[in-house]
Formats: sequence, structure tokens, C-alpha cells
Amino acid sequence: MTDNNFYITEDLLASKNMRFVNHLIDLIPQYAVMYAISYSFLYLGEFTGDYSLNNYWAEMSKIEDLFYSYTLMFIYFFMMESLTNRTLGKYVTKTMVVMANGEKPTNQDIAKRSLCRMIPFDALSFLGTLGKGWHDSISNTQVVDVAKFEARKQSQNELEQIGVNQEVI
Repeated sequence: MTDNNFYITEDLLASKNMRFVNHLIDLIPQYAVMYAISYSFLYLGEFTGDYSLNNYWAEMSKIEDLFYSYTLMFIYFFMMESLTNRTLGKYVTKTMVVMANGEKPTNQDIAKRSLCRMIPFDALSFLGTLGKGWHDSISNTQVVDVAKFEARKQSQNELEQIGVNQEVI
């Protein structure tokens, strides 16, 4: 929808509690993938007798660990939010990502949002004013309560239709 008169107001934003729950739930698939990779390398070593991947994974430096962790985090958030505007956490809390004007974010917006999550302490930044994190502010996106957002969009559309119908008469 390209409605220039629609704006996300504070009452539509997801609460700090919802944002915290989103964060906790979104950690689960990320950790699950890391553990799956770890065990895959171990089982591959058991199967082939070559433990080089397992040894590399177990003995990697902190920099390598951060690189793989952040890469996985970027892929998770980018894929989920670019395809559905939501992550697993957002599905559970019934929230979603939108632009400040209520439109669906572009892939570029989601990429910027996902990259900003790599800023140190970004995960705690949503505890500040209005529950908006740095990745929200920098990418000009918002996390909204889906039910409130949809109700506001519908009521605004209905009001606009009244104006359109009045002009026809």
C-alpha cells in the first residue's frame, strides 16, 4: 500500500516485553543450527575417519566464531524478515516489521536492519525509549503489533472509502 498519510504511532509498536520474547525465541533456531553444524562435523568425522572439520570447528578462534555466528544471524533475520516480515519470535508474539509509513520493507531495508544487528549491544538497545532498537532506528523500520496495525489500516481505508464515495455522489 502506498498511503502517504499512514504513520506508525506509539500505540501500534510492540512492547518491550514482546521485543524481549522475540529476541529469546529467535536465539533458539540460531543455536539449533550451530549445534547441528557441530554434530554434523562430528558425525562426518566418525563416518569418514577424518576429523579435520570437527577439529577446525572446535578449535576456531574467537574472531572466526564471531564471523560464523554473525553470518548465521544475518542469514536468519534477512531470510525470515524479507520473506514474511516476521521471525519465529515475531510469529509467537504476533508482531511484524514495517516501515515508518506502514509499508512492507524492501530487501535493502531488511539487509540494513539485519546488518545493524551486528552492532555490539544492539540486542539491548530496544530497552531504551519506546522499545525501538538501533536496528529499527537506523533502518527506519518499526516492529508493530499485528492486530493493532491491521485494525488501524482497515479503519483508515474505510475512512478513505467514505471520502471517495462522497465525491462520486
